[in-house]
Amino acid sequence: MGMNVGSEDDDGDVIGVINTTPLVDVMLVLLIIFLITVPVVTHTIPVKLPEETDQKYQTKPENITLAVNKDGQVFWNEQFIPNQEALLSHLKENSVKRPQPEVHIRGDQQTHYDAIGKVIETVQQAGITKIAFVTQPPARG
Repeated sequence: MGMNVGSEDDDGDVIGVINTTPLVDVMLVLLIIFLITVPVVTHTIPVKLPEETDQKYQTKPENITLAVNKDGQVFWNEQFIPNQEALLSHLKENSVKRPQPEVHIRGDQQTHYDAIGKVIETVQQAGITKIAFVTQPPARG
């Protein structure tokens, strides 16, 4: 806090103005200290982080596309499969191919989880190891 003491035109009034220069000096010193120490603190342990990849859906002829509608009916490349035994036999025929095909499951939003679960269980029983779920990308606006 600054005061004016003993000036010629002193009316006896005290000047109530705060001198902010020392405060600004201290804040600048603290800012410089933080700018120097923060990069050292954040990079103490070297870790290689995974990079995000956005893979486009690729339909290959060897992929198996299974669609499950809201009623739980299963379709193999748009052909209706009447029961799980027929689905299992079709999957076992394709599971011996090398390279083994991927199974892409397209499930309706209204499909019950148990219908999709039965399809996944049947795919696993057939011995196919690669299962993928096909989803609709979010609308960009």
